[in-house]
Amino acid sequence: MNENEVLAERFEEHRAHLRAVAYRMLGSSAEADDAVQEAWLRLSRSDTGDVENLGGWLTTVVARVSLNMLRSRKTRREDPWDAHLPEPAVGHEDTADPEHQALLADSVGLALLVVLDTLAPAERLAFVLHDMFAVPFDEIAPIVERTPAATRQLASRARRRVQGTPGVPETDVTRQREVVDAFLAASRGGDFDALLALLDPDVVLRTDTTAALSGAGAARGAAAVADTFAGRAKAAQPALINGAAGLVWAPGGRPRVVFGFTITHGKITAIDILADAERLGGLDLEVLGD
Repeated sequence: MNENEVLAERFEEHRAHLRAVAYRMLGSSAEADDAVQEAWLRLSRSDTGDVENLGGWLTTVVARVSLNMLRSRKTRREDPWDAHLPEPAVGHEDTADPEHQALLADSVGLALLVVLDTLAPAERLAFVLHDMFAVPFDEIAPIVERTPAATRQLASRARRRVQGTPGVPETDVTRQREVVDAFLAASRGGDFDALLALLDPDVVLRTDTTAALSGAGAARGAAAVADTFAGRAKAAQPALINGAAGLVWAPGGRPRVVFGFTITHGKITAIDILADAERLGGLDLEVLGD
C-alpha cells in the first residue's frame, strides 16, 4: 500500500464524522459532500506528517470550508421564499450502513436545521462545533477570527435562539400519520374548520423554486394555509418520506411533488412542498395506501 492509499484510508476513517459536521453546518447533503471532498483535496496537497490529531485537523478544514460556503450563500440570497431549504439527509444508500443510519436520524431534525439556517454563519459554526461536537472554544476561535471569549458569546446567542424555538417536533411515526391522515381527509373534503384545528396558529408553508413556478405559494398562519389546502390534495397519497409521515403526488407511480410535515404537540407547525426532480430523487419514499 503506497503513501497516498494509506492517507486515503485514514481519511475514510473520519468521513462519517466530517459529513455529519458539514451537514449540520450547511443543511444540504450535496453541499456537505462538496465540503468533505474539499477537505480530502486539501489533505492530499498538505504535509500532515507533524499533525498529531488528524481528525481534529480535518474537522477544522471542513468547518472553514463550510463557513465560507455559508457566507457565500448569505451574500447571494435575495428572495426569502426562494431561500435554502434544508435537504433530506439521505437517499437510497444501504440502510444497514452506520453512516446512513446516523444521517437518517438527522432527518428528523429538519425543524432544528430550519432554525440553524436563521443564524449568522459564525454563530452557527460556534454552536454546531461546540454544542454538537464538543470542540473547545479556543479551537473554534481561530476559525471565526475571534477571541475564545467572543466565540463563547457567539455560541451563547445561537443557543438562546435554538432553545427559544417552541416545542419539540413529533418523531413517533404513528402519531405523525394520524395527524397527516386527518389533514389529508380535511383537505380533500374542503373542511376548513378541521384544517384550522390541525394547524398551529403560526404554521408556515414553504415551497422550493420548482413548486413555486408550478403555482404553489408560500403562506404563513393557520387561516392562510388552511385556505391553500381546503378542497385540494385530492390526488395526494400518504407516504413515508425519509421515514417520516407525509404526502406525495405521484401520477403514474412517478413522484412529482412531496409534502413534508413538521408536527409539534399534535399540531402542524410547518409544511414543506418539494418538487425539484433532483431533490426528490434523493428521498427515501414509500407510498402508503389510503
